[in-house]
Amino acid sequence: MARDHGFHPIRVKRVIQETADTRTYVLDAPFDYEAGQFMTFRVCGTLRSYSMSSSPATDTELMTTVKRVPGGLVSNWMHDHLSPGDLVEATRPAGVFRLREGGAPLVAFCGGSGVTPVLSLVKTALATTDRRVRLLTADRDAASVIFGPVLDELAERHPGRFELRRHLDTGGGFLTEPQIREFTADTPGADFYICGPDPFMDLVERVLLDGGAAAEQIFIERFGTAAAAPESPAEAGASGEAEGTITIVLAGKKHTVPQHSGETLLQSARRAGLAPPFSCEAGNCATCIAQVTEGAARMQINNALEDDEIADGWVLTCQGEPTTPSITVVYED
Repeated sequence: MARDHGFHPIRVKRVIQETADTRTYVLDAPFDYEAGQFMTFRVCGTLRSYSMSSSPATDTELMTTVKRVPGGLVSNWMHDHLSPGDLVEATRPAGVFRLREGGAPLVAFCGGSGVTPVLSLVKTALATTDRRVRLLTADRDAASVIFGPVLDELAERHPGRFELRRHLDTGGGFLTEPQIREFTADTPGADFYICGPDPFMDLVERVLLDGGAAAEQIFIERFGTAAAAPESPAEAGASGEAEGTITIVLAGKKHTVPQHSGETLLQSARRAGLAPPFSCEAGNCATCIAQVTEGAARMQINNALEDDEIADGWVLTCQGEPTTPSITVVYED
């Protein structure tokens, strides 16, 4: 069986104003989690994933931090309506942006609210390992800095292990390639963690790879947005030639669908007129989970399933593309 990826009512215990547009929600959620993971919230039928800013090693309460985004349906609703005592629907913690085992130095880059999961990783690494930790934060200006006092206190408490460097765009423009290279010049063999706006993450990743870092040393947290509305069955049917068959077991009934190149399992099911469960279509919430019992599929994005779930055949159908001529996927009843 796959883990519980459903939604649960969670009560808000406290709300902390971090900056003018950022709030931390202290949740009465008795869930186990790992540093760097996130929860997916469902508000008025819309899903968004927000990382824990707390650390299971140092904090007794689970906290998630949300920055208000212009036009953001969920972040704006949470800021405007969510108060202590209120209930909100959320999944159990999930995600693969976690500390890798071993003693390699940890070098992290975060932009804006990307500091949220990075703070959880940093606190945990300092509390539970002997690893050296180096963090570069990039923010628009001093008023935009999230968790400034918390990071300052960590730097004071761990002067020999934790190096904190701040970059403010107002002080010299956006972060540059030379600044990234200089910050990582003496960190061979480090594990690199990156979270922030897409252009920021793309720049840091490119500089690291160009500098000789291996892809397996780089961990990036990307939260996609919901995909566009699905094509109609006629449109999807014309998008590619059949290359095999997909057998879909939904509500105990078996359906066979021709494979089309570049089409996910979820898209194939909808092309056939089926109505399997799905929600975010970004690889985050696991609403669309099904088990591959024959054949194989490759996921484009996976921010929800654990390695043992994947080994047991579970797949996010919104991200899974068949890699064998025939494949069978079974949705849970």
